[in-house]
Amino acid sequence: MKIGVPKEIKPQENRIGLTPDSVKSLTLDGHDVLVENNGGFEAGFDNDQYKSAGAKIIDKAEDIFNDSEIIVKVKEPLSNEVKMLREDQIIFTYLHLAAAKELTQGLINSKSICIAYETVTDKNGRLPLLAPMSAVAGRMSVQAGAHCLEKNQKGRGILLGGAPGGDPANVVILGGGVVGENAAIIATGMRAKVHIIDKSEERLKQLTKMFGDKIIPELSEKTDLNKLISECDLLVGGVLIPGAEAPKLVTKNMLKSMKRGSVIVDVAIDQGGCVETSKPTTHANPTYIVDDVVHYCVANMPGGVPRTSTLALNKATLPFLTKLAKDGYKKSLNDDENFLAGLNVCQGNVTYKAVADAFGHKYISSKEAIN
Repeated sequence: MKIGVPKEIKPQENRIGLTPDSVKSLTLDGHDVLVENNGGFEAGFDNDQYKSAGAKIIDKAEDIFNDSEIIVKVKEPLSNEVKMLREDQIIFTYLHLAAAKELTQGLINSKSICIAYETVTDKNGRLPLLAPMSAVAGRMSVQAGAHCLEKNQKGRGILLGGAPGGDPANVVILGGGVVGENAAIIATGMRAKVHIIDKSEERLKQLTKMFGDKIIPELSEKTDLNKLISECDLLVGGVLIPGAEAPKLVTKNMLKSMKRGSVIVDVAIDQGGCVETSKPTTHANPTYIVDDVVHYCVANMPGGVPRTSTLALNKATLPFLTKLAKDGYKKSLNDDENFLAGLNVCQGNVTYKAVADAFGHKYISSKEAIN
């Protein structure tokens, strides 16, 4: 197959869909890989590395979209990329469609086959292609939050870990999944006071076993969320409903009770955010202030560390792409129900129920769509 890797064009998005090592693996299997000129440069991968791996360097994105059977990206296609998609062309990337009405309609109109990293599952119901970027974003959330708490960033002017004579910051993490766990790794490492809120008692037990008395586990149904939020210095939003819009757990009214200069890092922003006052920002302009609370809502946080992120992402995605390129989408998806769960839009049909429900589209099961 011909596999195309265009340069990401979302602002400050410096990751790339394939590393040179991944390209080498695919070309050794007999596939042609087309990589856009300098597409991986900002992630530390130059054209010569891709050429040595067997890729062809292409100057224009249009030529990659025209000539490729599979398009491999990191972020969702922007409007001018959607226009280049062809009927029956496969696109394999993060899509986050439940928060993107226009993109969903554009993909429907393209009649392409759209497989989203974030809804591919494993046998335990986890999300193996979302997990590496959730881990990166979780770790970055506390780094970013600690920076935003500095006074010159309009924060409270406190050090996350405190100091002799000064208490550590109070960190509240919403959600004990991959984001929450990785946020806790950094927050506890920086010696903050860390609360983790989750609806699963079993998950909280796992986190307590992992972190011991370095965290304070909070079962959501038994927790006074208003009180915790009013007392926190840094709030990390890491809740997730796979493929669906994030629930708004923090309301505008709750925000009014927060301390002046406290910080919210809404990692769920690429799924609409879990804070009512959240709106997407970029690495160039990452924050804004509502009711004296600093909001950090960068929708592609891992793009800030593109080399680490690209390497971590490829380790997870390459086995699926290898199968897709070898067997085609029908056989690959029919043979693996977990891979099939990644199909969101197929030849004009919405095949992921949460996306169909979000925008009132007719839902067709993935099995029905590909058979």
